[in-house]
Amino acid sequence: MKSALILGVPLVIAGLAFWTQPLARPANPAVRVPVLVELFTSEGCSSCPPADAFLQTLDRQPVPGAEMIVLSEHVDYWNHIGWQDPYSSHFYSDRQSIYAERFGLDGPYTPQMLVDGASEFVGSDRGQADRAFAKALGAPKIPVRLSAISLDPTGALQTHLEAAALSHDQAEVYVVVALNRAQSHVARGENAGRTLAHVAVAINMSKLGIIRQGQAFAQDVHLKLNPGLDPRNLRLVAFVQEPHQGKVLGATAEPIRPEPAHP
Repeated sequence: MKSALILGVPLVIAGLAFWTQPLARPANPAVRVPVLVELFTSEGCSSCPPADAFLQTLDRQPVPGAEMIVLSEHVDYWNHIGWQDPYSSHFYSDRQSIYAERFGLDGPYTPQMLVDGASEFVGSDRGQADRAFAKALGAPKIPVRLSAISLDPTGALQTHLEAAALSHDQAEVYVVVALNRAQSHVARGENAGRTLAHVAVAINMSKLGIIRQGQAFAQDVHLKLNPGLDPRNLRLVAFVQEPHQGKVLGATAEPIRPEPAHP
């Protein structure tokens, strides 16, 4: 899997006027707090389908008070046992290994769920998930926004990403292209004979830059999509995360519109 081509030039702005205050848990129940949920999974793992199904539930029926921003990140270390997961990438195995080191684990495992980079647990454990979501809802978040999402005449994706000023020392800004829905009929391995469904499958994740304390972030982003992808089955996710895959400080998600940009 090839990484996305980023052609945007970063513009770091000290103090976007209306975007300097973190989001706390709102008193208005109609306002939802963004919560990033990452599921490390594999079609070669027999324990993963229940976690995959749980992630689909979170995508369809958000937790009260939360804007659930989900990502399915398929690792490649199960591919040697008979089934090559078509959505797997070593990039996500490496990303998960950094989390494992940070949390003091013996090593990566599947299914593993990460909530806002602050809590980790077996991805099908709904009790642990509820506790992690409650913790995430109480954490302040900075606003992150994707706007002007369109396809240019060549089929490349373009958008504008902004993130509010930081009170932390620094953080990293990521953008992800993900499949809304994906499905495989597994012919071999632990899930042989099963048809597996997935949601928000990450196919490209790129770090755009760094925000430093007291600074906001704004950047035009251009991404080349792989040929054959249906834009109607894609979403964009952006998030701000402390270095070394620390806590997620803000996140957002938007659908990708199939209409090309007008010249």
